Amino acid sequence: QVQLVESGGGLVQAGGSLRLSCAASGSIFNFNIMGWYRQAPGKQRELVATINSARSTVYADSVKGRFTASRDYAKDTLYLQMNSLKPEDTAVYYCNINRFGVVIWGQGTQVTVSS
Repeated sequence: QVQLVESGGGLVQAGGSLRLSCAASGSIFNFNIMGWYRQAPGKQRELVATINSARSTVYADSVKGRFTASRDYAKDTLYLQMNSLKPEDTAVYYCNINRFGVVIWGQGTQVTVSS
């Protein structure tokens, strides 16, 4: 029922910026926790940022000060503004939602940062 579709990935040089979007459809509630994760080849998927039911955002230390996550509750859309990108940020970025204890993932969008 719930679907998440990411967009905005691409190739960017180090120091550049990208803005990712995640459009949600289906039964989404404002109190559902939504977030961004990323996974590099051969690596474990890791949390990038999450927005909880209190509309508070938690960031991974590696992106703090560079990335900004936000959510448009009226549009059920999650965003990730990525600035000062580093090659270490290269990964597939996934949007997810914790919906009543069930985690739903988007298809992912590739972000590649060249040195």
